[in-house]
Amino acid sequence: MEIVSKSVRILDITSRFMLTDPLLQNMDAFIGFVRSRTGDPELAADLVQECLLKALRADKVPEDAEGVVTWFYRILRNAIIDAHRRSNTREVALEKLFHELPESPEKEDEKNICQCVMKLLPEMSPGDAELLRRIDLEGESATAMATATNERVNTLNVRLSRARRRLREQVERVCRSCATHGCLDCDCA
Repeated sequence: MEIVSKSVRILDITSRFMLTDPLLQNMDAFIGFVRSRTGDPELAADLVQECLLKALRADKVPEDAEGVVTWFYRILRNAIIDAHRRSNTREVALEKLFHELPESPEKEDEKNICQCVMKLLPEMSPGDAELLRRIDLEGESATAMATATNERVNTLNVRLSRARRRLREQVERVCRSCATHGCLDCDCA
């Protein structure tokens, strides 16, 4: 019984070695293949690495080197499709979040808004403070700021949403009951 299990393990190790050799020889070609379809060298390297792990864990592996390479390209294609789906889902969610964000307050309401925000802004991280100042206070568009900072608009919108949340948390800590009522007609000292 023990001899059979040892020989099975040896066969398994041997088949894994036969699998990895053609894959490692074609690593640059695999990364180039994924990069040409994703446009992102870092994502390409990550996807190839994930696929290598899948291949090493696979139960059924082609026996010849050419079959292994063809089989691995199929794994890569599926991973690329999955990455595009995740990216599209993320883009749709970010777009939905952007449209759900509240509009800027009316000029009449701005007069009554809590001025604690102006006091708390310098206490925030420089990146958060700049985002809030330029977009929320100065009215710069997210698209213009994203272009100026060489950033994707959706990424900037996510950063802006997080900065707003952190500012809201700070205002709630400082203003307490005023903050729960929307900081209108603030009486904080």
